[in-house]
Amino acid sequence: MHRSTTGFSAASAVPKASLFTLIVAGLLAASTGCTPPQSEERVVAFVNGKPITQTEFDHEWGDLPDATKARYEKEGGRQIFLKELVDHELLLQEARKQGLDQSDAIRDRVRRYKEKLLKDELLKDRMKTTVELTKEELDRFYEEHAGELLTPLKVRVAQMLLPNFSAAKDLETQVNRGGDFGKFAQRYSVDYKTKAKGGDLGPYRKGLVIPEVDEVIKTLKPGMVSAPIKTEAGYYLVQITALDPEIIQADLAKRERLRQELLYLKRKQYFDSVIAEIKAKAVVKLADGSHPVADGLTKR
Repeated sequence: MHRSTTGFSAASAVPKASLFTLIVAGLLAASTGCTPPQSEERVVAFVNGKPITQTEFDHEWGDLPDATKARYEKEGGRQIFLKELVDHELLLQEARKQGLDQSDAIRDRVRRYKEKLLKDELLKDRMKTTVELTKEELDRFYEEHAGELLTPLKVRVAQMLLPNFSAAKDLETQVNRGGDFGKFAQRYSVDYKTKAKGGDLGPYRKGLVIPEVDEVIKTLKPGMVSAPIKTEAGYYLVQITALDPEIIQADLAKRERLRQELLYLKRKQYFDSVIAEIKAKAVVKLADGSHPVADGLTKR
């Protein structure tokens, strides 16, 4: 006999498992031919004459996670756990007394529960291979989402566009003397997309700026303003500043979400290959009466 204790808390004497779970446990135990204990085996409790043996108790106790055992030990030890086993047995006996184990609906749910256990056991056996990501796979996936991620520079970018070299050079000098880059951009920049925001472009990412500006950004240090950068549109000044820690943490969280997404996709790919292997050996007859096919449902 095996009584599932998963989901019960030592903090309360009221069991939290459903009657259905208890009935399933009892029916599964009966289907495996559980035999009465030998008379000489130590019994720790009788429930309406039905014994709970030391072996059964030790088995249930041994199945508990270490953290759960620690909670029991803190709140009364094995005596509390034994009391809950007794409560569970009382519920199971009452459910049987009411004929719940004879219900067609319950039997159908038990059947489906057993089928799920069988499928889970099969897949657990077939998917023993640990699916892991290589650095190359992860780097490639990150590169595919480069527009969403920070680069190793971890800086914020601001730029202003001036119509000629002399204007750009003059503003570069004033910023280096302590002038406010953002205020100058709002007043003098002819880049009307960023002018109102003081030239702020946000955190640096791949493709954020045109190539000429991008090359200069990689040579700057936080707080520095560049020399005038000649482009077809005019002369750019660019300044970078260090990012707030919150933005860096958000980027790390985004990378972890992407890693989990890629791991899921790789695991699903492996799972699909297992299913495909089984399908390749199967013969499926469709409900519309079409001829049997040997490769799943891909043909009609």
